[in-house]
Amino acid sequence: MSSNQVVYGMAMRNFVAYPELPDPAALIERGVWLEDLGFDSVWVWAHILLGVAPPFPIIESLSLLTALAVKTSTIKLGTGVLILPLRNPVILAKQLSSMDVISGGRLLLGLASGWYKREFDAVGIDFHQRGRIMDQNLDILESLWTQDQTTGEYPPHHLRSAVMFPKPHQHPRPPILIGGYADRVLKRAATRSDGWLTYCYTAESYAQGKARIIQLAEDAGRDPGSLSFTNQLPIVIGPREKVERPMMEWLNTEWDFASWSKSTADSAIIGTLEECAEQLQTHLDKGLDRLVFMPYRYQDDQVEMIAKDLIPLLA
Repeated sequence: MSSNQVVYGMAMRNFVAYPELPDPAALIERGVWLEDLGFDSVWVWAHILLGVAPPFPIIESLSLLTALAVKTSTIKLGTGVLILPLRNPVILAKQLSSMDVISGGRLLLGLASGWYKREFDAVGIDFHQRGRIMDQNLDILESLWTQDQTTGEYPPHHLRSAVMFPKPHQHPRPPILIGGYADRVLKRAATRSDGWLTYCYTAESYAQGKARIIQLAEDAGRDPGSLSFTNQLPIVIGPREKVERPMMEWLNTEWDFASWSKSTADSAIIGTLEECAEQLQTHLDKGLDRLVFMPYRYQDDQVEMIAKDLIPLLA
């Protein structure tokens, strides 16, 4: 399904609007279907608490991906994104390494420091220390996954000859993609990860962020060619005069676009198959390695058109 070494993933809606509740069996069946359609990866949302009025009931991301790992065999399993400071890093290291072993090495870790203060308050994590906690948790994950023993002070975690086996199936660890917008986050992506994961960026904003990451990697003495770049894009296929308005209404009511970021509803890909292919080519020309589709309301017909009709048009 790839062209010019670009691979294509699909976002999965593992949340719903209350009073509806997620259907786990249907989500697992959908993951199998996405694999059958030939997608490289499936990505799930990783909030713990989501929404207030209305709330959005959500199936926990790692639980769902573990279930998908058992029912599928080739599709990669991505978190888009997991808020690392909210998780106990020692328990998370064990959980993620186990998931990677269970899946045969198909885990893709989209990680971010977070922006939703309400979740931090509920979990008891200092929102204003999330950057520091993010870096420390990365240190702990890296050490437990790659060292035979870990000894160190990572307050409040005190590791004494900590031994964690089995190690992840992927060596030395699952790929880590850092999501975020601020310059310090781009530096983290450039120096501490395997790539950058963006959300609803226009081609121009994506290119600017990528250029900055490449510069930061070079400044740190790292080969930028070792990094991968992924963009998640909303899309609806159909006559623009019929589909544009409902698409923008959906994006502006169900999605969050932080005012301090460059994520925007204007990134939406809208139009006929040919028009969508032309818009997507603008993104591909900026040097994408993976494109993750966020189809209008996750409708089955949109997913099928993307897989069977749109991707073959991308050269």
